[in-house]
Amino acid sequence: MQSRSVYKVPHGKLLKISMDYNRETSTIDTLNITGDFFVYPEESIEKVEEQLVGTLLERNHLLKKIQSIIDQYHIECIGVDAEGLTEGILLCVL
Repeated sequence: MQSRSVYKVPHGKLLKISMDYNRETSTIDTLNITGDFFVYPEESIEKVEEQLVGTLLERNHLLKKIQSIIDQYHIECIGVDAEGLTEGILLCVL
């Protein structure tokens, strides 16, 4: 199922999430994250999108996975954080 969300991160920037997900398994099939936030290195948002494919759409699991990706690839985020990304993604399934 395809879904989109727009989410304003508290004290942060705007996120636009486009996602295909499997309703039966509650997992991410494809993910596209855009918005007016910044990440360094720039291509790291693509790493986040790729690494989240197949991830269970459950708040704690998703938050831990996103934080792990940020830590693993030493991603610097300005205007967004793991919690903001988690909330934006989960808004797609409501």
